[in-house]
Amino acid sequence: MLVTRYTIWDGRQRRRVDADRLFQELRRYLEHTDNLVEALEWLLRHGAEFEDTRLVGLDELLENVRRKIQEQFERSNLAHAFDRLRERLEEILELERDTLRSREGSDPEARAKLEFLDRLPPSPGKAMRALKEYAFADCDAEREFAHLLEEFEDAEELEQWIQQFGALFRGPEALDYDEALELMQLLRRLKALEDALAQGALEQIDSDELEELLGVDAVVALEQLRAVQAMLERAGYLVRSGDRLKLSPKGVRRLGQLALRDIYQGLLRDRRGGHGSDHRGQAQLRIDTSKPYQFGDPLELDLVQTLKNALSRGTGTPIALAPEDFVVYGMDHSVTTATVLLLDMSWSMSWEGRFAAAKRVALALETLVRTQFPRDYLGIVGFYTRARELKTRDLPEVTWNMGDPFTNLQEGLQLATQLLERHPARNRHIIVITDGQPTAYFSRGRLYCEWPLSFGGISVRAAQETLREVERVTRKGIVINTFMLDDSPALRAFVEKMTRVNKGRAFYTHPEHLGRYLLVDYLGRKRKVITRR
Repeated sequence: MLVTRYTIWDGRQRRRVDADRLFQELRRYLEHTDNLVEALEWLLRHGAEFEDTRLVGLDELLENVRRKIQEQFERSNLAHAFDRLRERLEEILELERDTLRSREGSDPEARAKLEFLDRLPPSPGKAMRALKEYAFADCDAEREFAHLLEEFEDAEELEQWIQQFGALFRGPEALDYDEALELMQLLRRLKALEDALAQGALEQIDSDELEELLGVDAVVALEQLRAVQAMLERAGYLVRSGDRLKLSPKGVRRLGQLALRDIYQGLLRDRRGGHGSDHRGQAQLRIDTSKPYQFGDPLELDLVQTLKNALSRGTGTPIALAPEDFVVYGMDHSVTTATVLLLDMSWSMSWEGRFAAAKRVALALETLVRTQFPRDYLGIVGFYTRARELKTRDLPEVTWNMGDPFTNLQEGLQLATQLLERHPARNRHIIVITDGQPTAYFSRGRLYCEWPLSFGGISVRAAQETLREVERVTRKGIVINTFMLDDSPALRAFVEKMTRVNKGRAFYTHPEHLGRYLLVDYLGRKRKVITRR
């Protein structure tokens, strides 16, 4: 029996954000840092916009708190908060003075008490504190003062708060003592919430308190933010290793898929009026094999099997095709290519989004090779003052190196050559992504680092030693293609010398277009090789 339950709408029934869309947003921040936790904190702080829902970030909640505080500053005025207290206190003191004056001739302490009352501070709070130990001569005054202490027990605290912040309140609405005290307590609660949000201390925020201060929408946002990390872990994108949070293999693969998707979408947008190519031909079809279509596959449809899949769900016309019905022929990619991608990791790559673009391309190229050209080899080397091999699993958290800011392309080429020699192939390539000429090199086993002779100039010895390495690479039959992310004359001149020696190609491109240039070049070389078979 089907039972339908209805509940009262309280604002909490919202469309939930799914894990994959959250991970796609996390990826944007991972491109700019080597710290997954930091990227996650950025996501929580900035939130995310989706087509049908949104993740409200900590910064937006923080802004709401600050707006509420500012509203109070603009609305309220505390200049008259102590008027009633002053009047009541003055009435009590006048009663006491009248009694003391009547006893001035007979009571030797009367004169001293009158002088004490005359010396009371003008501040109502401080005056009340001074009178707490005072022995009243007038019984009515003493009784009224006891009532006053009870009614205005927080007077001194409020007075200190007004002295500190009162000048900020310039609104038209004059508050009395009780209203000012209530406002002080409200703003303290808002300030505590502001501090917790600024620190990202989600677990320290009380949901009931948040709802009272900002409303139910803020509670929904907080619950979503608290659930983000757990959702990504449950979906398998993040895993814990001891106390450390890291990307899972699934997460790394997904980053590559997303990077490749973005580049392909850019290529599709650029089909008209885009970059020309003199390459013709395509991989040979394997009509004896077919497989379900996946994003990025050449759309060589096995039409018979595709229609069978559609008809298996129901006959009739027109035939209703669904994406999962598509089947494509296998492609023969038996010709192998070995490629090493050289990533400049020097400090200048942090400018203009250069390293983020380079890292995105590395992930996309790895995904392309792994899924479309599984017989190919792709190695990745990062170079700064030194060079080191980068594993695919490390790519998402790799970033530029501020501690070793020089550019050792020579050692990068040496390491790339070693990797290519371990993976024999008919076609061997090195792809260099850089934004500056060499400034570090090895000579006779010793590392040298040198700044350019002038701003925008060249490091002569570093350039010479690197070109010698280019000659050695060329003699091994390895082609070097260079993608420049800066158009400085010194870099262009150096790369032109590289291309003259190696006969490879050089491209200058903005970081935003790097992926499109590089993948077009890679796929173009694959088509050219296969067509020559």
